[in-house]
Amino acid sequence: MYERDVMLNELAQGLRPMSQGIEWFDALGPDQQSETLWYLHHHCIQARAVEEDGPESIRLSGLRPTHTPAVLITRGRINQQLVRICALTPPDERRKAFRLLTAVLAVADARRRELRCSGGCGHWWHNLPGAH
Repeated sequence: MYERDVMLNELAQGLRPMSQGIEWFDALGPDQQSETLWYLHHHCIQARAVEEDGPESIRLSGLRPTHTPAVLITRGRINQQLVRICALTPPDERRKAFRLLTAVLAVADARRRELRCSGGCGHWWHNLPGAH
């Protein structure tokens, strides 16, 4: 388990405030930020994110529906839209992408936890200290 993966899961589970996540993300170099977005993409796919997660993820992220990542997430075919969101390069768009992808992970993983892991599971990320 990597520090980055712990951080991403703690943010998605509400174990860390997003302000701390943004500070951490902003301290990364451009290549590390890009890599982090791709890891978030992978985690979202692994948590089985679906198109219907878009509106709730936008609300949870605090983004306006007109922000580029929010517009993309509502355009269907979530796997393709997640790729497009990861490919955003301006720093302010990357920060918005980070917030949105963390929210997508939160929504999808909460559903997965409820449907598949409610009786307990061996997923390390569901057993973080303070996890519900």
